[in-house]
Amino acid sequence: MVVRVPDVPDVANRDEPCGASSGGPLHRYAHVADPGSRRRPRFATAPEAHHEPKPLLILLGMTTVLDRLRAGETGFSVEFFPPRDDEEERILWRAVRELEPLDPAFVSVTYGAGGSSRERTVRTTGRIARETTLTPMAHLTAVDHSVAELRNVVGSYAAAGVRNVLAVRGDPPGDPTGPWLPHPAGLTYASELVDLVRGLGDFCVGVAAFPHGHPRSSDPETDADHLVRKIEAGAGFAIAQLFLEPEYFLRLRDRMAARGCDAPLLPGVMPITTPRVLSKFGELAGVEIPPSVADRLRPLADDPAAFRAAGVELVTGWCERLIAEGVPALHFYSLNRSKATREVVTSLGLDRRPAAQVGA
Repeated sequence: MVVRVPDVPDVANRDEPCGASSGGPLHRYAHVADPGSRRRPRFATAPEAHHEPKPLLILLGMTTVLDRLRAGETGFSVEFFPPRDDEEERILWRAVRELEPLDPAFVSVTYGAGGSSRERTVRTTGRIARETTLTPMAHLTAVDHSVAELRNVVGSYAAAGVRNVLAVRGDPPGDPTGPWLPHPAGLTYASELVDLVRGLGDFCVGVAAFPHGHPRSSDPETDADHLVRKIEAGAGFAIAQLFLEPEYFLRLRDRMAARGCDAPLLPGVMPITTPRVLSKFGELAGVEIPPSVADRLRPLADDPAAFRAAGVELVTGWCERLIAEGVPALHFYSLNRSKATREVVTSLGLDRRPAAQVGA
């Protein structure tokens, strides 16, 4: 249920320094440092209300990602991208229905550069909210958007029954490594986007994190500073980009803790099922495939079944290590397929179905 509060000033146009930019999983979003003053970090407890006057939207009866992460046991979440045609729609919804009985903590839907998939993202997350028992989260980027356009998108999410938003600055369209050119009436930093979404309603906002460090960051410590600034701006949790060994994720978590920030940090994982996925894995992580992974998988490139089995086993081992280290949930990049994710989730004992249904 959405309750509108009238006569609310445009909180999006406040001229306030808001930290650094970053972005979302499966994309390499640039960090840009801002020397603006810091606010006290936001921790894993319930987000404090700090926006005045009252938010534009009060969202009632909608479960948040933080609600689900506080369940007291390790869970998992799944990321989808919005379908581009009827066939992709069919594939996506088959994956959604196959994963729904396993009770993921939440599912997220990505957002194309410059809003290229805006309507599809709104439609897909809204349908998940209406037709499933899942908790949806919509991605949002600032690329090529004015503040007014961003406010409209957030309003569309609320109207569709979506309370959770992953706020990312985004890559320059057409060239992810190109210079960042903000919209003349838009935002420059991911932390500004977090502040905007939080100011528009009682939204639960997440941000992106980079275990290997963002390619444009000067060093891991600076990169961690950028992440904490986004948490300070009002984000309640962070989802990590892909990484090629658990230690990279755990060191990032340690850097957050050293800064006094214990907001939930979710590791991003993707079952490695084909040589193409392995190559994409390294591209998305922004690093070379380490010898420990390459030496195990590449000799199997001509044996699809053996490669898939070894790749799923490798990622399952990483997940076991992360669970032992106490992560609140594992975030699976599904590529709109469910089979490998279901295999890993079931192997790890994260399947919440009654025992009689497992394997059905």
